[in-house]
Amino acid sequence: MLEHGGNLREAMRLHPRSDWIDLSTGINPRGYPVAPPSPSAWHRLPEADPALVRAACRYYGAVDMLPVAGTQAAIQALPRLRVHSRVTVSAPSYAEHAHHWSRHGHTLRQVNYAHLGEAVDSSDVLVVCNPNNPTGETVAPEQLREWAARLQRRGGWLVVDEAFGDTQPEGSVAALAYQPGLIVLRSIGKFFGLAGLRLGFVAAERALLGELADLLGPRAVSGPAQSIALQALDDEAWQATMRARLATAGGLMRELLRSHGIEAAGTDLFYYWPEARPEAFHAHLAERGIWCRLFRDAARGIRLGLPANEDEWLRLARALDEWSYP
Repeated sequence: MLEHGGNLREAMRLHPRSDWIDLSTGINPRGYPVAPPSPSAWHRLPEADPALVRAACRYYGAVDMLPVAGTQAAIQALPRLRVHSRVTVSAPSYAEHAHHWSRHGHTLRQVNYAHLGEAVDSSDVLVVCNPNNPTGETVAPEQLREWAARLQRRGGWLVVDEAFGDTQPEGSVAALAYQPGLIVLRSIGKFFGLAGLRLGFVAAERALLGELADLLGPRAVSGPAQSIALQALDDEAWQATMRARLATAGGLMRELLRSHGIEAAGTDLFYYWPEARPEAFHAHLAERGIWCRLFRDAARGIRLGLPANEDEWLRLARALDEWSYP
């Protein structure tokens, strides 16, 4: 199993303490205030709720969507819907994409963002995280549309993972995913701070959504998850307020890091920078009860999510004050 952020039990095992600040994910630390679902959501078998699909289509601007048990479910299933294909995955990016395409008989290569365009015509499938996790890099929607058209003419796919796209809705191509060959993944977990629901959505042409639904099987999303997500997707006032708050918090994080000589990139939910001594920096923060995301290999660096309150901001600032560069 691949290493991911959010592994706070590992932090506790390595550094036993109870006052952890978990900045190892890009999950909104001030998530949606959930009202309890109705008792029937717990008692009944979870039939698919058409109201949830309508709400998701409104929120994401898509024509049709399939609810899935987290975008991870789609990431694992999509490689099984194609026979042997030449697959290019943006790199560095969310490692599960490359991992699962490589497990199902496809020819895989990983290409950095600057050279993705050169890989389109020699690929059957192109997978792009937009914005990228962990680097925050983006590809313009116009460019994605052009790549999708080129791939579609040869029966190919463009898979766009927009799990962190809620704070940059202008960059989404979900509205175009009714067209053959374009598949968009969206997540409830990040912006809404509801990672524990394990709920995401896939936008694609209806025939492909049907194939994916058949592969994932019936009752793939729990009743409580559907009920809670419907509340969040329909709450436009909360969404607008939260986007403004995250923009402010993201600006504070940029300035805090810059004041310590760190030039970071990312989204309003996380910041990443290539770090010369990432293991040492990770250990430095861990010794102070702050768990960040350590990247080795191609993405060698550090990613920080947002603190949840003033005390956490102050602890992070103190930890950065105590970190010294050679």
